[in-house]
Amino acid sequence: MSQRRFVLLAVAALVAISGALYLSTQRNLPRDTLDAAFFPSLANALNSVTAVSVRKGGSSPTVTVHQVAGQWTVAERGDYPADVSKLRKLLLALADSKIVEAKTSNPANFAVIGVEDPSQPGATGAELTVTAQDGKHGVIVGKAVGQGNFARRSGENQSYIVRPELSFESEPRFWIDSRLIDIAATTIQSIEVKPATGTAYSIHRVAKSDGDFSLDKVPTGRKALDPHALAPSPTMLGSLTAEDVSAASGIDFSSSAQAIVTQADGNVLTLMGVAAGDKRWIQIAASKDPTLTAKTQGRAFEVANYRYDAIFRPLGQLLVPKESPPAAKKAPRSLKKPPPAAS
Repeated sequence: MSQRRFVLLAVAALVAISGALYLSTQRNLPRDTLDAAFFPSLANALNSVTAVSVRKGGSSPTVTVHQVAGQWTVAERGDYPADVSKLRKLLLALADSKIVEAKTSNPANFAVIGVEDPSQPGATGAELTVTAQDGKHGVIVGKAVGQGNFARRSGENQSYIVRPELSFESEPRFWIDSRLIDIAATTIQSIEVKPATGTAYSIHRVAKSDGDFSLDKVPTGRKALDPHALAPSPTMLGSLTAEDVSAASGIDFSSSAQAIVTQADGNVLTLMGVAAGDKRWIQIAASKDPTLTAKTQGRAFEVANYRYDAIFRPLGQLLVPKESPPAAKKAPRSLKKPPPAAS
């Protein structure tokens, strides 16, 4: 065999081996392609979803939103009603998510893009698990990139960039239905406030007036504010939202303020309030609103500080400030010269 023929055969063998290796590696590459659905079966299973959980910082879920008796609730908040609009938005984003690009499949590199095991200390990503009729769909959502996220399906090593962005919270308080009560100030007829400390008072709407109120039993030597200034603020009970919810037994209401609000239709709202550190908690009971009572019974709600202050106004804020006493006049300095010193 000539040297040239040997070289040609060697080159041909090398090409064949390289081709075989290439085909072998291609068979092991992810089959997902650009614009392929990240969860192909989820779109058809959305109506059968029964639970969504988020896991971050441990082996157990930090949030579980699930169906209880046909209602979506937050398990970690005593099955308080969940924000269904937020849940629907997340599920639609998951069902619509598309693969933009395949990324690393090396676990050593997962932390760089935030798709490492969420139970690991310092993990930046979170695992989202959707339970539907066809089983569980899990994804570890990592860092944001462009208009999407780095992500990998639970149990797989291959990671991707997916769009649209998958945005969700890992704290239960962000999943509750924050709507609490919405009472217009124009419906309020009277308010009786008994602060935790200080003087109790009551105000009532002045008949045939345009929103004016009168302060009952003005303290001796004091003057009440203008009747219009005494009226409750529109932010007192209008569109009041909860920052968080807790079992009432978990908050110490033994030294609480009380506000009793009577509406034009005869409904009476009783609100108990207490400051716990930098948070403000209230309890609510309604005499003629069984739906609200069922929602709030046995529960305490964290509200914004300024909303709390509008409900439990101290008496001093309803009185004209006391005039400061006039400053004492200083005696004029003597213009007489001191007597001459004795010689």
